[in-house]
Amino acid sequence: MKFSGLQKTSLIDYPDKVASVLFVPGCNLRCPYCYNWRIVLDPKPPFLTEAAALQILMERKKYVDAVVVTGGEPTIYKELPSFLKKLKEQGFAVKLDTNGFNPEILEQCLPYTDYVALDVKTSMEKYYLVGAENPKKLVDTVEMLKASGVEYEFRTTVVPKLVEMQDLQSICEIIKGARNYALQQFIPGDTLSQEYKSLKPYPPETLKTMAEALRGYVENLIIRF
Repeated sequence: MKFSGLQKTSLIDYPDKVASVLFVPGCNLRCPYCYNWRIVLDPKPPFLTEAAALQILMERKKYVDAVVVTGGEPTIYKELPSFLKKLKEQGFAVKLDTNGFNPEILEQCLPYTDYVALDVKTSMEKYYLVGAENPKKLVDTVEMLKASGVEYEFRTTVVPKLVEMQDLQSICEIIKGARNYALQQFIPGDTLSQEYKSLKPYPPETLKTMAEALRGYVENLIIRF
């Protein structure tokens, strides 16, 4: 494993835990609203080695409860399961962020993962807009997580144009019965696509209205502004 960066302390990336966050370079999707696009399109050294990352994390162990592995997309690395195993062996709680397009790797990771956050970008019909031709693997991942026994959440960044009410309803038909589903506010700025840099987000009241219409699909629906 190699990493493009390490955030030593985060209070928001792992629910109810103080975490360090590792960012992997590279991704198998191209979301136009991505704010980590530099490590996706053209990751540049120096990279943090696995050994160096583990050393830093061990030095921080008295300050943090958990490690979040995010990206980019962590599951593009075959070495991911063995790395997560090392984190667990050192006593960390482990959270993995993923887009769900490598269910085979994710399945190998589950024994060493305490929490999985799966990004469901939009409805299946619109996945071509984020660079995916066939989202079937994502659907397989959804079903795997629902049956896994591992704590998880599905989450959607509610990006205008890319995610409209009918897209959310389509998503909820796929994740129906899930424990946790989070709607996240889109924040314009330094995004991959120029078009999205100044795209106006939905007003908070619109997100609240959307959430109310979806509550019957899942056990716990969260809005993150």
